[in-house]
Amino acid sequence: MRTRVTTWCAGLAAALVAVVLASAATGPTSLSPLVVAKALLNELAIPTGAALANHTLSVPGVLSVGVPLPDFSYTPIFSFSVPQTAEIIVVTLRMPRIVLAGVVGFALATAGVVMQGFFRNPMADPSIIGVSSGAAVGAVATIAFSISLPFALPVFSFVGAIVAAFGVYLLATQNGRTPVATLLLAGVAVQTLLGAVVSYLLLESGESLREAVFWLMGHLHYASWGKVWVALPVALLGFVVLGLFAQDLNVLLLGEEDAHNLGVEVERTKRLLLAVASIVTAAAVSVSGVIGFVGLVVPHVMRLLVGPDHRILLPTSALAGAVFLVATDTIARSATGAAELPVGIVTAFLGAPFFLYLLRKREVHAL
Repeated sequence: MRTRVTTWCAGLAAALVAVVLASAATGPTSLSPLVVAKALLNELAIPTGAALANHTLSVPGVLSVGVPLPDFSYTPIFSFSVPQTAEIIVVTLRMPRIVLAGVVGFALATAGVVMQGFFRNPMADPSIIGVSSGAAVGAVATIAFSISLPFALPVFSFVGAIVAAFGVYLLATQNGRTPVATLLLAGVAVQTLLGAVVSYLLLESGESLREAVFWLMGHLHYASWGKVWVALPVALLGFVVLGLFAQDLNVLLLGEEDAHNLGVEVERTKRLLLAVASIVTAAAVSVSGVIGFVGLVVPHVMRLLVGPDHRILLPTSALAGAVFLVATDTIARSATGAAELPVGIVTAFLGAPFFLYLLRKREVHAL
């Protein structure tokens, strides 16, 4: 098993590096992958010192506080000769979006694996319990009511996603037990309700309608390193926690009664899996909008390739999700010239026909 994990992860990591280099080289100003690689290697550095410096943390119109924080000094490892313009294009303009695409794809695929295993259904995806709908309510409300606090859009969309997910959980839980079928039905009902709320908010958004619709389509147009540092820790920590429960998720595939007889604390494990997968999904959706099919198609395809063992399926799907979204976002920003497409449209164009193909070939099996 370890050999299979290592082999598959090494292959997917190599594919991710290749896709990142190709993506960073693609754009209105074309660059060679070699120049891109040199520019990225020049950014590698090791810390060589630290000193305390006074930094001002402020919320406009609310407070401003001076906080002593360490400032690190770094020494570059490489010093390749790269044109300054090329270095700015790669590091400042393109890499934040590419890295954010990788992080969001990683997170959505991770959550998709868990949701499909949790519901024992390959048709499940991270939005099945209303996470995406809750995020949409938070984001569209922020846009419609012109809330201009720092990081208002990702914060309110994250809060909306978490409230929706845990609301569904509370509705489906009775006497300390959460039947999977009840959870699924509650998720469908809450999604429908929140969809109506989003529609109403769109009607009230006025001149902000275009921005709200653009967010709902799923996009990475406003990517920044700040958004990367918000989503990356959540995605990585969630992946580690879910990975620790991969064996329990395997046992849950046998059914809750058999899992209980084999020593799994079923309800506790279900709560943890649901909570962590919801938080990971919320973090991804809050910085990218609603991007469909990544958490549905990628885990399903990897399950066909590597099998249903979550100890292998979880890491390979996470890496494949990063590869898939970086590639599709490259298509989104370069396929139509100056006017780029929201990446959610591209994932739907690619994901939906492929999934229908699998259905026609009868390759969608029960877990």
